Amino acid sequence: MTPFHDVRFPTDIARGARGGPERRTEIATLGSGFEERNAVWAHSRRRWDAGLGVRTLAQLSAVVAFFEERRGRLVGFRFRDPLDHASAAPGAAITAADQTLGTGDGETVRFPLTKTYGGAFEPYRRPIRKPVAGTVRVAVAGVETTAFALDAGDGAIVFDAAPPVGAPVTAGFAFDVPVRFDADRLEIDLAAFEAGSVPSIPLVEIRLG
Repeated sequence: MTPFHDVRFPTDIARGARGGPERRTEIATLGSGFEERNAVWAHSRRRWDAGLGVRTLAQLSAVVAFFEERRGRLVGFRFRDPLDHASAAPGAAITAADQTLGTGDGETVRFPLTKTYGGAFEPYRRPIRKPVAGTVRVAVAGVETTAFALDAGDGAIVFDAAPPVGAPVTAGFAFDVPVRFDADRLEIDLAAFEAGSVPSIPLVEIRLG
């Protein structure tokens, strides 16, 4: 299993990170000029550079310590995406009706957390592996319930009893992204830093099996 520490990258630094999702698409241009496009990845992968969030020497020192404890690229950790870290729209309160997880069949008790993007054509359902404990709210058929447990290992809710047939299961939550450093070296130049230049601190999302 890939090493992972259940600890979050400093949030005050993460707020200034730059980055977002990427996808892998193969494109073949035919002799006629038409294209054939194929999605290589089923799920997007996010990348950030957190260097822009470093403003003080104390923050820089904290990043170095965090990097050393993770052994560079070896160990994964939590990262709070400054733009996208909750089931609700930015600035809105989390509710138990934010995201639809599925429909009860009278037998299934386990429902993985997901977040849906879009809606007009082909909505994308993103697996949420690292929900924030204490923020998860769940409803069955529109009625909020606490009769469930959160599997923090893979981001799923497990009901005490299976939701009845046809009952919509919804949830709201805050979440982090599992990431790792994308370099085994941090380039630190204090003279440049004090002159206003920021270090590069690349982070990349990782898959958790």
